[in-house]
Amino acid sequence: MASTARLRLAYARIAQESNCFSPVPTTLADFRATGWLEGDELRQACQPDGVEARGYLRSAELTGFVDATRAAGDVEAVPLFSGWAIPSGPLDPATFATLSDKLEQELRRAGPVDGVMLCLHGAMGATGVRDPDTELVRAARRATKVPIVVSHDLHANLTKERVEEADLIVGYRTNPHRDQRRTGRVAGESLIRMLREDASPRTAWRSLPMLLGGGCTVDVLPPVRSIFSRLRELHRDSRVMTASVMFCHPWNDEPRLGWSAIVSTDGEQAMANELADELADRLWAVRHEEPPKFIAAQAAIEQARAATISRKLGVVVLADASDVVTAGAPGENTLLLSALLEGARDMVSYVPLRDPQVVQELFDRPEGTRVRASVGGKLDPTQPGLEIEGKLVRKLQHHALGKMVSIDLGPVKLVLTEGPAMAVKPAFYADIGLDPWKADIVVVKNFFPFRLFFAPMARKVLYVRTEGATDLDAAYANVFDGPMWPRDPVHEWRTTDARRRGLSPTSRVPLVDREARPFAAV
Repeated sequence: MASTARLRLAYARIAQESNCFSPVPTTLADFRATGWLEGDELRQACQPDGVEARGYLRSAELTGFVDATRAAGDVEAVPLFSGWAIPSGPLDPATFATLSDKLEQELRRAGPVDGVMLCLHGAMGATGVRDPDTELVRAARRATKVPIVVSHDLHANLTKERVEEADLIVGYRTNPHRDQRRTGRVAGESLIRMLREDASPRTAWRSLPMLLGGGCTVDVLPPVRSIFSRLRELHRDSRVMTASVMFCHPWNDEPRLGWSAIVSTDGEQAMANELADELADRLWAVRHEEPPKFIAAQAAIEQARAATISRKLGVVVLADASDVVTAGAPGENTLLLSALLEGARDMVSYVPLRDPQVVQELFDRPEGTRVRASVGGKLDPTQPGLEIEGKLVRKLQHHALGKMVSIDLGPVKLVLTEGPAMAVKPAFYADIGLDPWKADIVVVKNFFPFRLFFAPMARKVLYVRTEGATDLDAAYANVFDGPMWPRDPVHEWRTTDARRRGLSPTSRVPLVDREARPFAAV
């Protein structure tokens, strides 16, 4: 029988997308620096006039969850804590243990609750821990036996254990991501529906041996546009509680990596199975559509130079695709900076770079001072350092990125950061006194979200390969539980899926570790 009693629903976030190729471990300090909220502070941040992720998103999943509880009436939303960190290397053991223990303790301390909503990225890595996101769900299970609904990023890596541990998994349905709040609201509405209307989720998921495909994977563009249209259509069916596709985070050392589809219906297992198969077939059908080619730095500069009208009406954005901070790269690759210094003296360029050591050395010096330094090659010694000389123009203490300095190198304006070089929004440059509209070229270290924020000024976008932790073929060096497309020839997905879901023996397929087949810059 459906319940009309007052509900107490707890909510929390522990989220980070980890890159196993980054040598920079993620620590508790990274979570506290970026977005740490507890108790009443989290409650206020999730109100209509609050700010859930200062400097990044005004409202996200937890705000959407609170929206759902407010709309339902007679529901108490119980805030636990929210911690998220900018993507980087895997969490160190102590950090993961602290966060997992805190989740369990805070849930126990909250008293009796009727349900829990966990906001997890779905592609977290932690040294010595297999499948950390699942371990977080298990930590919540140890504290309470009530239904647990989990929200995930579109690039989550689903596993059999996580699907079994969570009562429901709700994923983003946009790329670039812009539906975080809606995702949280769907999670909240689904949890309330389970508790008040006796909704009974029946889940089916499929796991594909597929790392790449789908072209640029932007939801409004072919070839994946039809897949996202189908998801919207499915959500108009009242029997479907949630349906998601997840493109995975390829720089994760989980052997069962791959694209996935997941569908939960209200009591209709056969329907869930049929729809999950359909979505998986749709994903597999776009595997031959290769990602965009990433060009060499000098070729990008030449194209920017030729784009005269684009530069007059706005800016040319160069995305350093090998050093994407928002996918976990260190952010200190100097190749593009070096190329701009050598080959773009006729254009004004803004460039971000992470170098905590140099920032610390320069921060006490007066603005206007001439400075010399060797930047880069410290966090990741495999990357070359670069000697620079210029004028220290501006200093800034950023709430999440730590200390920042801007250095005038002539046509190139360099922004050095103590923390991650999160050049995703124009505000990254504007906050330190650099007007993006006055540049010819603006460099970002991001794959997708920058397109939303730079839309008013970006007249041309070029992705540049500089060799680093987020090269698409970097993942080819990992060990997988069988052949993986497109590194290996794979002709169908059902055999791998059956094995991963425990429907066939796992011992017959050896782990596959093969030499990378690189995507060369063009």
